[in-house]
Amino acid sequence: MPPRAELIGALKLVCRGRQQAGVPLPHSLLILLCFFALAFEARAEIGLASYYGYGNRGERGEMTCAHRTRSFGSLVTVTYSGRSIQCRVADRGPFIRGRIIDLSVKAARALGMMGAGVVRVSVE
Repeated sequence: MPPRAELIGALKLVCRGRQQAGVPLPHSLLILLCFFALAFEARAEIGLASYYGYGNRGERGEMTCAHRTRSFGSLVTVTYSGRSIQCRVADRGPFIRGRIIDLSVKAARALGMMGAGVVRVSVE
């Protein structure tokens, strides 16, 4: 991701160009929001992960996860201890401070985190 100063400079150019072209500012703001949403979605997160075995999210045995902000149905790559898996976002959560993702039991087994319960992962 580009440095913060470059992002701010690019946003200022977009706003200035839109105003000179006669495009109303609300449209410029919409473009800016989309830009930030894409930049936010592409970043990697590092934090704690746990797993859950409740609910009927996704197909039985499917590798799914719960994330606070990622779009439903999007695929995320979760890495722990040299292992990486891809799982589909099917729920919102976790709602415990410090945790960034909840994994299904199948995803937790694939990562090898069942014994630990809560581990530090990277989410992309």
